[in-house]
Amino acid sequence: MKALEEKILKEGEAIGTEIVKVDGFLNHRIDAKFMDEMGEEFARLFADEKPEKILTVEASGIAIACSAARSFGYIPVVFAKKAAPNTMTEDFYAAEAKSFTKGTVSVLRVAKKYIEKGDKVLILDDFLASGEAGIALCEIVRSAGAEIAGFGAAVEKRFQGGAERLRALGIKVKSLAVIDRIEDGRIVFGTDKMEEEYAE
Repeated sequence: MKALEEKILKEGEAIGTEIVKVDGFLNHRIDAKFMDEMGEEFARLFADEKPEKILTVEASGIAIACSAARSFGYIPVVFAKKAAPNTMTEDFYAAEAKSFTKGTVSVLRVAKKYIEKGDKVLILDDFLASGEAGIALCEIVRSAGAEIAGFGAAVEKRFQGGAERLRALGIKVKSLAVIDRIEDGRIVFGTDKMEEEYAE
């Protein structure tokens, strides 16, 4: 998505060789109009899969998931909780995920009543780095006996290998902006050749 690449270059910041800071429009302060444009693009990319629900992680994935849900005709959004609240008294699916940016391990939890056997679930997140959260969400969907419609990320850091790990599990991966590398403080985007090879 060219508009997202341009926004990252204009408003984002490279920190070191691995971190891309886009909190001015994506995951701290939110550009709601642009978020809706990204949601429309996800709906276009996954239109053939006809998802019935969207699954994401709290908190930064919720905004992009809600925007995409509108473009899919207001399908439900379910978000995995990183801590067990007192209100979660029912049975839940759980899977561990390591956070690249925080260096912590969280147990992602989704109440069993919100993902059911046979559901077609699209997984969305703001970032795809090493794929830990994505793999954990896939485990939750499969534990429920539901079908994974695909995995979508607003920003993919290809050099951290998460997309490859997900594709190795047979999952369709689509990213709106793919960062090939960060060098000398410069963000370098790449085309999604790996996706094209996977499709073949």
